[in-house]
Amino acid sequence: MAKPSAPGLRIRRWASGRWTESPDMVVTEEPLQLMLDGEALSVVMRTPGNDIELCLGLMFAEGIVRAIDDVRSIRISAEAGENDDGVAVESVLVESNQVDVVLDGKSRRKPERSMLSSSACGVCGTVMIEDLRRDLALLPPGPAIDPALLPGLVDTLRSGQGVFDRTGGLHAAGLFTSTGELIRLREDIGRHNAVDKVVGRGLLDKTLPASESVLVVSGRAGYEIVQKSITAGIPVLAAVGAPSSLAVALAREFNQTLVGFLKGDRFNVYSAPERLSQA
Repeated sequence: MAKPSAPGLRIRRWASGRWTESPDMVVTEEPLQLMLDGEALSVVMRTPGNDIELCLGLMFAEGIVRAIDDVRSIRISAEAGENDDGVAVESVLVESNQVDVVLDGKSRRKPERSMLSSSACGVCGTVMIEDLRRDLALLPPGPAIDPALLPGLVDTLRSGQGVFDRTGGLHAAGLFTSTGELIRLREDIGRHNAVDKVVGRGLLDKTLPASESVLVVSGRAGYEIVQKSITAGIPVLAAVGAPSSLAVALAREFNQTLVGFLKGDRFNVYSAPERLSQA
């Protein structure tokens, strides 16, 4: 897994009534140009690393790619140093912040809206919310999750955030088994980007839908996080922060267990509590 970078710099710090100079580290944020069959598709602000996963996860959420077999090859700059056994990757002399996904030629749904996004919003440019709901399916019952398991997942997520320890500037998304074992963890300056990287890895590994898993995110549970996780078939989403009203409505509509304010030994359940075995 590629590690996010955190460049160092010198800053002035005000504390206890006086100025000091000290070293500090900030997380990297750069634009990534996403291409589809050689044509510009979107610009995503992200933390460099795992760009193939990010690109595939976003396209999966948009309904452009439904399985890794839909992808003929991926063209990415040799400077990125990324390769993957799950798909043919061509390391070529293109711009360093660019990924071009070449489809297999079959008819796929093209995006019907702008996909320009920032590190703060995963659905910026949406023409209609229905564009993001059309491919969602009702999640089946199960699995049964011990509610006492959830708080410990946050500790595992936090312990895996190496760059966050140095910068305080990254979100994380961790996919766990129903018994609490960590499957994969990704960091990014955008919480939705971290989710896209987790889902993109699942697409490459052919492990979607992730119907026996729990997704834990370090920030709030906005609409876009719920939409992306339902698309990936994830039945339980737990967030350290608050959910939005639209996120709750979507989770209830598609039978996803949505947990918010997961801190210490407390949390709130906003939808489908029956998956939590003692709820």
